[in-house]
Amino acid sequence: MGSHAAPHRRRRTLLIPLGLLLLAVLLGVPRADGAPGPAEACRTAGTELPRGDCGPFWQVLAEDFNGDRVPLGAFSDCDHHVDTSAAYCGGLSGTYRDNWWAYPAGWPDTADDRGRDVVGVHHPEDTVSVGPAENGDGRMFIRMWRPESGGPVHAAAVVPRAVMQMKYGKYSARIRVTKLAPGYKSAWLHYGGGCEMDHPEGEWTGPLTAFHHPCGGGRQGYFPGSDTWTEWHTVSTEWTPGHVRFFVDGRQTGHDTRDVPDRPLSWVLQNESALQGPGAAPGSSAQLDITWVAAYAYGWK
Repeated sequence: MGSHAAPHRRRRTLLIPLGLLLLAVLLGVPRADGAPGPAEACRTAGTELPRGDCGPFWQVLAEDFNGDRVPLGAFSDCDHHVDTSAAYCGGLSGTYRDNWWAYPAGWPDTADDRGRDVVGVHHPEDTVSVGPAENGDGRMFIRMWRPESGGPVHAAAVVPRAVMQMKYGKYSARIRVTKLAPGYKSAWLHYGGGCEMDHPEGEWTGPLTAFHHPCGGGRQGYFPGSDTWTEWHTVSTEWTPGHVRFFVDGRQTGHDTRDVPDRPLSWVLQNESALQGPGAAPGSSAQLDITWVAAYAYGWK
């Protein structure tokens, strides 16, 4: 984005429109084509769950986890209509059965494909729960662990059903790693058909990063960050025609326009064993807390 030169004093009538234009750019007012500007479209930088539509985005999911509790064991029997919008976990009930799915027990994680010494296997039944934190705040808890005897890490990938197989949109959450140990990571993503957008991604002992793997192949977009997983952050991905933008606490941390997906994809909140650095030690565990999740469709109105 270029900057405007200061106008000559004889052209003071231009100051108001130019000033308004600059203000619109800084505030991220959507352009005429509907693509959001550099600022985060819904201002989801605070601690509270955002509610309502914003810019070109129409809210279809707003979950603060302050309702029913979901004990360990409920995210089970998840191999129904997998990877489709009809997928569900038979162990869930009520709104959580309607709104959430998880990768079924036994699915290998990414480290298995990479030939790592320590790999993971998805076990939502003993890693995912919902309830109040010590301060009463409702949260989804992702507690991954490795058995004392060794073997695979118990990993977890949860999927909001409301935005499965949806084309474009905005995807936000407020997260923090509340228990840290080497060997655990997240890679929240949209992928399919050779396309992939990852945000946030990274080993929990490092910073939050983002990646875009263009649909046509070629060099990936890599957007390193300095924010740590052990502090509360609001993370957002805005996916519009020809654009993908990544945000942390309302700050744009990445933007790519190369072969951005133009097909329906699902948002997967994937958490798994590390791909870099040491593997998880036997008997170790680490935990990610999610205090709210919000998602938006694009252009449906």
